[in-house]
Amino acid sequence: QVQLVESGGGLVQAGGSLTLSCAASERSSNAMGWFRQPPGKAREFVATISGNGRRTAYADSVKDRFGISRDNAKNTMYLQMNSLKLEDTAVYYCAATSRWTGIDIVPPHGSQYDYWGQGTQVTVSS
Repeated sequence: QVQLVESGGGLVQAGGSLTLSCAASERSSNAMGWFRQPPGKAREFVATISGNGRRTAYADSVKDRFGISRDNAKNTMYLQMNSLKLEDTAVYYCAATSRWTGIDIVPPHGSQYDYWGQGTQVTVSS
């Protein structure tokens, strides 16, 4: 059972930047991703990165503003968020999959992930 712990959330002004981290309890060579749940809305995909870090994919709403990366030596994944907008306010969750080991895949659906963190709140103010 992989444990995931997010950190780095907080309050930031619109246009600002924030970096989220997701620490995993064990090394993984499988895809990981970030999802978010805005207030009163369903969870949505943000970004995903393949096990070796070579492939990434983003939601259209964050493309060109957010950057996903991972450091497998540290068992940690990151989400660099720039040019934050009010609509980026949400609880951000990191997720990891136990499937497709060794395959360079970037799964965009929550159902494709097996492990989830508890979430970290990101609030963007005007």
